Amino acid sequence: MTNQITSAVKTYAAIGAVIGWFALLLQLYLIIVNRVASVPETIIRYFSFFTILTNILVAVNFTQVYLKGINEKGVFFVRPKTLTAIAVYITVVGLIYNVILRFLWAPVGMAKLVDELLHSLIPLGYILFWLKFVPKQNMEWRNVLSWTIYPLLYLSYTLLRGPSAQWYPYPFVDVITLGYNKVFFNSAMVCVVFIFFSLLFIGIAKKMSKGSV
Repeated sequence: MTNQITSAVKTYAAIGAVIGWFALLLQLYLIIVNRVASVPETIIRYFSFFTILTNILVAVNFTQVYLKGINEKGVFFVRPKTLTAIAVYITVVGLIYNVILRFLWAPVGMAKLVDELLHSLIPLGYILFWLKFVPKQNMEWRNVLSWTIYPLLYLSYTLLRGPSAQWYPYPFVDVITLGYNKVFFNSAMVCVVFIFFSLLFIGIAKKMSKGSV
């Protein structure tokens, strides 16, 4: 039985890694081909999207799980708490895009494909991976504190770089258009969303782990 589970995890992780790296590389190619700034600035902008950074975490995670499996005492990217934190991040990516940002543009062709991969298929696929394969016995409510560091660092970077670059990756953090008061409010709401889903995933993990005892 253990071998079957290991085989299933490796297969799922391999498929997830291939899809993830394919989508990321295709998006990089498309953003360079269709750039409106210099190549160096375009590459910086590519890595300034929370969607891209989080999908990179997912792709790295799937790659590490494929190579090493899931292990509480293993490398950082194969620990259940890390996998759960990434599940929170990619869930928020899919939610915010599909609820708020999807209707702001209408990609076609390859752009449409990569858009759906990064914002819909990969988030859904990772949530299913978490539900099916990730051990949930040792999740703790206090994990929420450390899990918010990544989105807080991202928001800080975005707001610090924006004035000099005169560019913001998302409309709800665009200080030029909205002003700081509105952007700080929006950022606070985004943090609330991260905290809510962190608590939700921990709660689900606790309930599922009790049910499996």
